[in-house]
Amino acid sequence: MAIIKKIRGFSPQMGKDCFLADNAVVVGEVTMGDNCTVWFNAVVRGDVNSIIIGNDTNIQDGAIIHCTYEKAKTVIGNKVSIAHGAIVHGCTIEDNVLIGMGAVIMDDAVVKTGSVIAAGAIVLPGTIVEEGNVYAGIPAKKVKDTGAHMKEVIERTARNYPMYAKWYN
Repeated sequence: MAIIKKIRGFSPQMGKDCFLADNAVVVGEVTMGDNCTVWFNAVVRGDVNSIIIGNDTNIQDGAIIHCTYEKAKTVIGNKVSIAHGAIVHGCTIEDNVLIGMGAVIMDDAVVKTGSVIAAGAIVLPGTIVEEGNVYAGIPAKKVKDTGAHMKEVIERTARNYPMYAKWYN
């Protein structure tokens, strides 16, 4: 059973039809929308600031969502996929975004709607990822427009994770 823990008087709030894997961790000031999934070994730690997650968002295996004490909360939009081993920290991720495996998004960065952060990329503090672009590298820089194929990947990934979750019920 997932670890869901009250911290500093804040209990996580889950929307309808959310799936938490057996060893997922969700603690503190976390508000999660409907149809979200948090997978194996993923951590959503709202102990030092708030984490707000929209609807239809998936946080895949080993991902870490955190924030910075009294400085940077984390806001994640609707239909966002945060891939395996990614770190999302004290930043804003708008709607319909794909964060690749092992990517790191740092404090005060903003990833705008319809964007992709490539696997292994590091988005430095304060970076603004413009809408509809793919960013890659260390530090992450624009490499191309999202394009029709990547938009389909973003949509398909967000759509499939709630389906996968049903296999575990």
